[in-house]
Amino acid sequence: MNPHRKTYTANPDEAQQQRGWWVVDATDVPLGRLASLIATKLRGKDKPTFTPHVDTGDFVVVVNANKIKLTGNKWNQKFYYHHSGYPGGLTQIRYDNLVERRPEMPVQKAVRGMLPKNKLGRKLLKKLKIYAGPDHPHTAQAPQELKV
Repeated sequence: MNPHRKTYTANPDEAQQQRGWWVVDATDVPLGRLASLIATKLRGKDKPTFTPHVDTGDFVVVVNANKIKLTGNKWNQKFYYHHSGYPGGLTQIRYDNLVERRPEMPVQKAVRGMLPKNKLGRKLLKKLKIYAGPDHPHTAQAPQELKV
């Protein structure tokens, strides 16, 4: 082992200068596959400068989130749960009802589950922009298209 060779560690200033923008079309893409691809881009794990404790990832814009695909019969059988904190406060909502109310929520919840559960994960989630339709206001950043 060479004592003069050091492991590269990114610092936040360097990582911020190397951020890119990606746009993903979610039409007919399985939810889990899309979420894992987005989580990888947000963390920056596909970059050679990846550092676990530094945000080295890119921004991701998801369009057509209301046209995402689920395999099997999950459209009618998948539930999302949340609890109010009070006894008996567990509420559930079926996937198809959630998509009608807030079409971007299933994508956000799936990606959040694949990110770290700490301050860094919350910071990474702010770089995810999800839109139900085909239009987004981030054209000035010139996002590249990400193929799924």
